[in-house]
Amino acid sequence: MDDLEKAILAYEPGAADPTFRAQAMAFCDRAKADLSALLRLCLDRLHRSSLVPVHFWCLQALHDAVRLRYSSIPPADLPILRSALLSLASDRPLPAASPPFLRNKLAQTLAALIRLEYPSLWPDPFLRILPCLPSADPSSIDMFARLLVALDDDLLSLDYPRSSAEAADATRVKDAMRQQCIPQIARHWFDVVSLYHSLDTFLAAAALDTMRRYVTWIDIALVANDAFVPLLFELILAPDSIEQLRAAAVGCVLAILQKRMVPRQKVALLRSLPVSRVFADPNLVKSSIFGYWFNAGGTSQEALPSVFYVMQESEEVELGNVVEFLSDYVITMRTPLQKQAVYLGHILEFIRVQICYDPAHRNNLDILDRIGREEEDQMGERRKDLLVLFCSICRLAPDVTQLFIQNLLIRALSSSEASVEEVEATFTLFYRLGETVNEEAMRTGSGLLRELVQMLLSSQFPCLSHRMVALIYLETVMRFMKFVQDNPQYIPYVLAAFLDQRGIHHPNLNVSRRAGYLFMRAVKLMKSKFVPYLDMILRGLQDTITQFTTSDWCSKNLECSVSEDGSQIFEAIGLLIGMEDVSPEKQSDYVAAFLRPLCQKLNEVLLDSKAQGLEESSAKVLTLQQIIMALNALSKGFNARLATSICPAIGIMFKQALSEVLEILIAFPNIKILRNKITSFIHRMVDILGGSIFPCLPVVLKQLLMESEPKDMVDFLVLVNQLISKFSTSVEGILEEIFPAIATRLIVILSKDAFPSGPGCNTEEVRELQELQRILYTFLHLMANHNLSSVFLAPNCRGYLDALMQLLLLAACSHKDVLLRKLCVQIFMKLIKDWCTNCNVDDKVPGFRSFIIEKFATDCCLYSVLDKSFEFHDANTKLCWPKRLCTKLGSDFIIHFVSKGLQAARCPHELTEQYYQKLQQANDIKALKSFYQLLVENLRQQQNGSLESFVDVHYHRDVSKIVKI
Repeated sequence: MDDLEKAILAYEPGAADPTFRAQAMAFCDRAKADLSALLRLCLDRLHRSSLVPVHFWCLQALHDAVRLRYSSIPPADLPILRSALLSLASDRPLPAASPPFLRNKLAQTLAALIRLEYPSLWPDPFLRILPCLPSADPSSIDMFARLLVALDDDLLSLDYPRSSAEAADATRVKDAMRQQCIPQIARHWFDVVSLYHSLDTFLAAAALDTMRRYVTWIDIALVANDAFVPLLFELILAPDSIEQLRAAAVGCVLAILQKRMVPRQKVALLRSLPVSRVFADPNLVKSSIFGYWFNAGGTSQEALPSVFYVMQESEEVELGNVVEFLSDYVITMRTPLQKQAVYLGHILEFIRVQICYDPAHRNNLDILDRIGREEEDQMGERRKDLLVLFCSICRLAPDVTQLFIQNLLIRALSSSEASVEEVEATFTLFYRLGETVNEEAMRTGSGLLRELVQMLLSSQFPCLSHRMVALIYLETVMRFMKFVQDNPQYIPYVLAAFLDQRGIHHPNLNVSRRAGYLFMRAVKLMKSKFVPYLDMILRGLQDTITQFTTSDWCSKNLECSVSEDGSQIFEAIGLLIGMEDVSPEKQSDYVAAFLRPLCQKLNEVLLDSKAQGLEESSAKVLTLQQIIMALNALSKGFNARLATSICPAIGIMFKQALSEVLEILIAFPNIKILRNKITSFIHRMVDILGGSIFPCLPVVLKQLLMESEPKDMVDFLVLVNQLISKFSTSVEGILEEIFPAIATRLIVILSKDAFPSGPGCNTEEVRELQELQRILYTFLHLMANHNLSSVFLAPNCRGYLDALMQLLLLAACSHKDVLLRKLCVQIFMKLIKDWCTNCNVDDKVPGFRSFIIEKFATDCCLYSVLDKSFEFHDANTKLCWPKRLCTKLGSDFIIHFVSKGLQAARCPHELTEQYYQKLQQANDIKALKSFYQLLVENLRQQQNGSLESFVDVHYHRDVSKIVKI
C-alpha cells in the first residue's frame, strides 16, 4: 500500500484521528495540483488498486478535472483519458463486484467528457463501445446503460431546468447521436431485452429504462415497430413476468404513447397497440397504462367496456387510475351520443357504488364516535375526485344525470330494503347536482329538476332517522332553496322538512342543531315569503323553545360547532317577527311570548347561583350562556326604528331583558365566558335601544372596567368605540367619567417594553397587546373625530394628556404598521385643529403648540422620514403634513422646521431655501410633496453614515425618552 492509498484511507471520515486525517487531506490535495500527473496517477490506480475507496477517489478526481478544469488539461493527455475511460466502460470494465456508486461515477465522468467533446473533438465514443456489446459480458452492458442514464440526467433530459449553454450542448449531442448511432443503440436495447428478460431481469429492465428516457427525442419508428411493440406487450402480459420488468415495459409503452407526432400517425399507432388485452387483466389495470393511453390521444370508446368489466369484477383495481381514465373520457366528450349516454350511466352507477359507506360502520356513523369520525374523514378523501367526476358529467349531460338521480329517488322510495348507505349516497349526488345547476335552470326547474325537487320535499324517504342521511337531506333541501324562492307553492313543504322530525325535531341533537342553522339561512333568504306562515312556524317551534328554557345544559349539549349552538332558531324567529309586514301588536305579543320564558329561566338560574355559588365550568354557567345567546340572536331581527318608534313596547322588553342580564355581570363579573356573551348582547342593545340605553351604561361600563387584562380591555374599548360612533358628543359626560380609568390602565400596560422583537416573540400575549394598542389608537381617533377632544381637557382627565401624547408621538413616528402610524398623525392633526388657533395667546392647551412644533413636526415629519427603517411607499401623505402644519401654525412652525430641523439634519443651504419658499406657496401641494421627497432622498444619499448617527442622536434617543415617560 503506497502513500496515496494510505492517505485516501485516512481521508475517509472516522478512519483516523483528526490530525492525521488533516494531513491525509492535504496530501490528496497536493496530488491534484499537477493535472497531467493526476490523470496518470488516477488511471494507474484504477487498474492496479483493489481498494474501493481508492477507485472512488480517482474517479471523483477525474470527474472534477473534466467538469471544472477541462481547459487546463494538457492536449496530449486527452487521448489517453478518452481511451482509458472507454476501456473501463467496455472491454476492460470495472470488476463485476464493484459497487453501483463506482459504476455511476465512471458513467458521470465519461458523460461529462462526451458533453464537452462530442462530436467535434471526439467523434466516435459510441461507435467504439457499441461493436463490443453483442459479445460483451453483463457488466459491460450494465455500464453502457449507466452511461446513457448519466447522459440523460446530466445533459439530455428536459425534466430538469437547463441553462442556455446546457441546452445548446444537449442539442448538439442529440443531433450527432441521431445521425450516427441511435439506430445501433435501439438495436442494442432490443437485443438486450430479448436475451436477458429471462436470464437477468435487472439488466433487461435497465435497458428498458434507458429506452424510455430516449424515446422523447429519437425516431419513433426505431421503437414503435413490429419487433419492439410485441416484445414489450409480451413482457407486460406474460403471467410470470416480474413486476420490475413489467413496470419498465409499461414505462416504455407510455413514453411511446406520449411522444409527439403527426395526428394520423399517432392514431394509427394507438390502434395498432393491443391495449385492450391489458384491460382484461385486473392486475395490469393497476399499472395505470390505460389512463395514459387515453391521455395520449386514443379513442377510449373501445376500452370502456373492458374498463367497466374490470371495475365490476376486480376488487384490486386502483381507484385513482380508474377515476383518472373516466375523467379524461368525460372531459374530451362534447355532445354525448346515445351510446355515450349509456356509458355515462355506467359511470354514474360506478360513482354511486364507490361513495357508499361500509354498512359495518353504520352505528358508528350515527352516534359519531371515534371510529365514525375516522370513517367520515376517509370517505371524504375517497369522494373528492369521484364527486368532481360526477359534477363534470352533470355539466356535460344534465338530462342523463337528472334521470339517474330520479331513478335513485324512486328506488329509495319504492324499496323496503333501501339501506342507510344507499340513501345517503343518493342525497349526496343530488346535493352535488345542485352545485352544477345555473341560476336560470334553478329558478325555472328546467329538465327534471322540478320533479326532483318536488320528490325531495314532499316524500317521506326511508332512513332519515340516521344522522348521516338526515344531515345530507337537509343540506340538499337548502341547496335548492332558490328554486323554492321562485316557486312559493313549495314553501309549506320546505317548512315541514325543517320543522318536523326530519329537521329541528329530529331526535339526534347534531341534526336538530344543524336544521336550526339551515332554517335560519332559509329565513334570511325568504323571510318576506315566510311571513304568511309565521303563526304556523311559531307553533311548530313552541315546544323547541320550551325545551330550550327548561333544559339543564351540560357540555355534551354543546358539542356542535359554534355556528350551530341552538340560538339560530331564535335568530330566525326574530328575523320573521321583525318584518314590517307583521303588525306592531303581533310583534309585541310574539316578542313577549319568547322573551318571557327566557328571562324567567335566567332569573331562576341566577337566584339559585347567588344562593349556592357559581363555578365557571358548571352546568348553570352553560345554561346562562345559552339563554344570553338566545336573547342576542332574537334581537337580530329588530332595529332601533322598530324598537323605539314603531313598536316601543319591544324596546321596553329588551331593555328589561338587558337589566336582568346585567345582574349576572354584577353578581359574577369574573366568569369570562359569561362576560363575553353579555358584552356581545350589549352591543346588540346599543344598536336597537338607541339613546334609551343610556341609564344602563354607567353600570355596564363600571362592571366591564373591573377587569384590566389586555383582552378584556380590547372588548371594553370596542364597546366604547361603538358608543362614540353611534352617539357622538352625547357620550361626552360618560367618557369624562371613565377616561381616567381607561388611561391609567392603558398607560401602565402599553408604556412598558411590551413588544419584544426577534425569534419567539410572536406569542399570544404579545399579539393581545398589539391588538390592544391598535384599539386604543382607534378609540383616540374616534374621540378626536367625533368632537370629543374636550374630554382630554376635563379636570379629571387632563393629568393623562402628556403620557398619551407621548404614546401617540411614538406610534406616529415609528410604529411598524403604516396605517396605524397614519391614524396617529390624523389624531394630532385633528387636535391641532381643535386646540390651536391662529393666535398663540388663545390656544386651549398651553404648551401644545410648542410640543407640535418642536417635537411632532420634526420627529414625525422629518426624523422618522430620514430614518433608514422608513420606506417611501408610505411617505405620500407624510410629505404633505408640513404644509398643513404651516397653514395652521404659521411662521413659528416654518422658522423652527427650517432653521432647527433641516439645519440639524445638515441639509444644504440651497435646498433649505427652496423648501422654505415652497412651504410658503399657497396651493401647489403636489410640487411640495415631490420636492420634499427629493430633499429627503438627497439627504439620505449625501450624508449616509453621518445621517445615521444624526438620526440615532436626535430621533432614537428621543424615542427612548418617550418610553421612559
